[in-house]
Amino acid sequence: MIVNEEKFVKKYSLIYTLIVSFILLTPLSLYINHKINLQEVQTEVELKSIQAHIIKAMDNFGNHPQEIFEFPKFASFASGLYKKDFTPVYTQIDEPLPSYMPGYHSKGSHRYLITELPDKKYFFANYLVTKTEISFAPVFFEASLIAFGIITLILLLSFYFLKSFSKPFRRVNEKLDDFIKESMHEINTPLSIINVNVDLFDALYGKNKYFNRIKSATRSLATIYNDMDYLIKQNRVEYKNEPINLYDFLQERVSYFELICQLKEIELLFTCKVGQPVLFFSTTKLQRVVDNTLSNAIKFSFAKSRIEIRLFFDKDENICLSIQDYGKGIQNPQKILERYYRENEYKNGFGIGMSIVKSIIDEADIHLDIKSEPGKGSIFTYTFKKSMFQSVPV
Repeated sequence: MIVNEEKFVKKYSLIYTLIVSFILLTPLSLYINHKINLQEVQTEVELKSIQAHIIKAMDNFGNHPQEIFEFPKFASFASGLYKKDFTPVYTQIDEPLPSYMPGYHSKGSHRYLITELPDKKYFFANYLVTKTEISFAPVFFEASLIAFGIITLILLLSFYFLKSFSKPFRRVNEKLDDFIKESMHEINTPLSIINVNVDLFDALYGKNKYFNRIKSATRSLATIYNDMDYLIKQNRVEYKNEPINLYDFLQERVSYFELICQLKEIELLFTCKVGQPVLFFSTTKLQRVVDNTLSNAIKFSFAKSRIEIRLFFDKDENICLSIQDYGKGIQNPQKILERYYRENEYKNGFGIGMSIVKSIIDEADIHLDIKSEPGKGSIFTYTFKKSMFQSVPV
C-alpha cells in the first residue's frame, strides 16, 4: 500500500521545521530581551543627557529674580521641577508621576527619570523629572523578520531533503504495492473458480456437506480478501454514497453468512422494527461494517447457539443496528477496534477487520456501543443518525 509521498513530506517537513525552529528561536528570544534592555539603557542615558542640559541652562541663568528663565523644551521629552512633596514648581508633564523615589521608572510606554536637586538651588525645587516615550516596535519587527527567515529557510530545506530521501522508499512502496495488488488478483481468481465449481456441483449432484465446508471456508476467505482490497484502495478510491435499502441489504448479508454458520450449527435471526429505511451510504463501506461484525460474532459464538441481528429505533428516532452473539465474549471490548489486535492469537484472521470498521464509522459519525460479558456473549450496536436516511418509515 503506497504511502502518500506528498502528504508524508509535508507532514514531516512541518514537524521538523517546528522542532528546529523552536531550538533556533530560543536564542532569538534572548536576543530580543537583550535588545529591549539595551534600548532601556539608551533611553535612560538620553534622559540623563536632557537633565544635564536643563541643569546647565539653570546654572548659566544663575540667581536673577528680576529676569525670566525660559525652561528648555524638547520635541520628544517633557520635564518639570517639583518640590519635596512633589507638587510642581513648573512642569510640562500632564499625568501623575509613577513614583516619588529618585531613579529610572516606567509606566506603560512612558519612561521617567527622577533626580534629586540641591536644596533651594534651582527655583526652590527639590526634584527634576524628565519623561519620554519608548517603543519596542522596531525590535519586534526585526525579530519577526529574522524568525520568518529562519522558519522559511528550514521549511524549504527540510522539504527538499525529505523529498529527496523519500524517493527510494517511494520506489520500494510502489513495488510492494504492485506485488500486493497482483497477489490479490491471483487470490481472487481461484476463489471465484472454487465458488463457481462448488455451485455447479450442487446444481448437478445436490448438496454435499464436504463441499459446503469448502464453500464456507471460501466465504470466510473472501471476507479477509475484501478487507485487504478495501485497505489497498482506501486512500485512492472514492467510495460514493448511494441509496441502500437497509432491510434488503441485511437480508442479503444474512443469507451470505448462513452457510458459514451451518458449520457450527449457529442460527441467524434477523428482526426489523423500522420497515425498509433507505440509507444514503457507501455500499462497500456498509458491507465492511456488517461483514466484519458478523464474521466476529460467528467466530466467538458457541456451537449450536444463535446470533440475533436487529434493526430498531432509539429514543431519538435514530436507527440502530445491533448484532448479538451468545459466545465467549470479549475480554477487551475497546481493544477489539485496534489494528492487528486479536483476542486469541490462534484464531484465524489478521486483526484488521474491526480497525477498518472503526475508520469507517469514525469518518461517518456512526456511534458504536460494545457490550460484552465473558462466557455469555457480546452486543455490537451501531447508531445511524436519522439525517443519514433518505426515507424512514414511521
